[in-house]
Amino acid sequence: ALRLVAKRLAATRADHGADAVGVYLGNPNVHNYGSLTHGLTFLRELGTRNRFSATSVDQLPHQMMSWLLYGHQLLLPIPDIDRTSYFLVFGANPMASNGSLMTVPDFKRRLTALQERGGKMVVFDPRRTETAARADEHHFVRPGTDAALLFALLRTIFDEGLETPLPYADGLDQVREAVEPFAPERVADVTGVDAETIRRIAREYAAADGAACYGRMGVSTQRFGVLCQWAIQMLNIVTGNLDRVGGALVTNPAVDLLGAGLAGRGHLGRWRSRVRGLPEFGGELPVATLAEEIATPGKGRIRTLITVAGNPVLSTPNGPQLEQALSHLDFMVAIDIYVNETTRHADVILPPTTALEHDNYDLVFHALAVRNTAHYTPALLPASGGARHDWQIIGELVRRYRRALRAARVRPKGRWLNRFGRGLALRLRPDQILALLLRRGPYQLSLGRLRREPHGIDLGPLRPSMPGALRTKNKRIQCAPELLLDGLAEATSELLAPPNGELRLIGRRHLRSNNSWLHNSERLVKGKPRHQLLAHPDDLAARGLADGQLARVRSRTGEVEVEVSASVDMMPGVVSLPHGWGHSRPGVQLNVASRVPGVSANDLTDHEHLDSLSGNAALNGVPVTIEPAPVSRPAAPAVPR
Repeated sequence: ALRLVAKRLAATRADHGADAVGVYLGNPNVHNYGSLTHGLTFLRELGTRNRFSATSVDQLPHQMMSWLLYGHQLLLPIPDIDRTSYFLVFGANPMASNGSLMTVPDFKRRLTALQERGGKMVVFDPRRTETAARADEHHFVRPGTDAALLFALLRTIFDEGLETPLPYADGLDQVREAVEPFAPERVADVTGVDAETIRRIAREYAAADGAACYGRMGVSTQRFGVLCQWAIQMLNIVTGNLDRVGGALVTNPAVDLLGAGLAGRGHLGRWRSRVRGLPEFGGELPVATLAEEIATPGKGRIRTLITVAGNPVLSTPNGPQLEQALSHLDFMVAIDIYVNETTRHADVILPPTTALEHDNYDLVFHALAVRNTAHYTPALLPASGGARHDWQIIGELVRRYRRALRAARVRPKGRWLNRFGRGLALRLRPDQILALLLRRGPYQLSLGRLRREPHGIDLGPLRPSMPGALRTKNKRIQCAPELLLDGLAEATSELLAPPNGELRLIGRRHLRSNNSWLHNSERLVKGKPRHQLLAHPDDLAARGLADGQLARVRSRTGEVEVEVSASVDMMPGVVSLPHGWGHSRPGVQLNVASRVPGVSANDLTDHEHLDSLSGNAALNGVPVTIEPAPVSRPAAPAVPR
């Protein structure tokens, strides 16, 4: 199988060029350090510009914001939740996620401690989430209007002279001018949050003894994701809460990802997608373009696709469009443990070991944690049936691919010395690479010590580190990049447009679910059903629907039929459907998941509905209609439109 895959990859390269091979990396890769240590080498060896990942249906706006303001895409400030006195949350549900881009074990305990010491948590969300239910205040906000609300908070702080700006922040006068249109009174009707509440929260936030603003999927996967993340950072900066105990600080992890050069600073627009001309960021194109890059004829079309631990048919916008596009491929290979909605189209599936069969160190999530920690986990079970680890499959593929290129007389991409270095790196095991990285890190830990500490090592709280930690050329925060100022100017009229009465679709998390890849476990899917479309009772009644009925939900791109659940926890005018479900497609070999009801939210999301600056998928705020489903028909899969 490995020989066949290498031969087909080399043939595609020889006949059509490096960009005729596309790669999609799924979310589980960041939970597997072997994939991280060896996967980048694989991508560089392929030399394709058609690289895609779950980043552009997730945290891409965070990374672009950090690159623009702080000089590196992974220099991400983390809320100091253990010492803050005011936690302001937008579109995030850490009670279900345990923190996302904020590794925070036992969030419930930490929130209780915050409140017991006199602190306060305020949540803005279109749904009264599990987190909102425990907040001191929860306010509904219309999907897609968070940026307007955030800019109104900023304007209030500027208008009332509440700012205490950092001395190494440039461009604050330009920011002040840019947010001028967002008066609280003007924003109130747009967002659903009254002007006095906006002003009061701005005052409380500015006066708090340590405050942190945090926003995640609800404000990232929407039309104005980058603008939202910019505004969140500006709230922390103008109130002096960036790089402050109790505010938002950057981590100092045992493995220094930035210092070791494991991740590039970031770059934008070095190349663009072939069909729509969308810019790359950090070497990746928006995954919303993947289907068209496969299906649209012409030079540079993706003819061979590699997926690694991913299921983009369920996890990316307009899944039915991508599913149809996969039939246009000449060849597809998947490194995956599942025959899922995507990998069922593969010519070859290379199954790696499962999570309990390999060791792990959270390279990424330690770097995003609310405390500096280090924890190594050995494999709990031996590999079964001679299964190989992901990194072993990748290493063997690279070696065979090189031989196949030589046989086809195709010159490999890159300098000889770089290729030689990649070859040496592939000979190392992940734990050997980890040992080197730990020794080079700020604490000079040994892997042996970590092995002797089964519960990990606590390296202390986050500490102020700026401006030294900044990666900008002048060691100053660039608060007003031209890209953001221009983007806000272009978006202002849309941000201030009054609501048009359309129903808006949002997603939701659950503690026992993670995207599309945990539904084949009886333990995780048992219990009360959680696949339903949540809607306010008034919205259902107005459309002739009642709790428990089957509804037809339509968007611009597709339609599904799903059971509805009436919930006063929903903002009127908003409906919620969890993503990652819908495992009933033909050919799927997920014995447990295929028996669980539900539909894919991404059968309704729109591949053209993107964040205007980053190309991140706007999975929230999708306009939909709902109506009773025909009683004579069972729930149906998505119908492309």
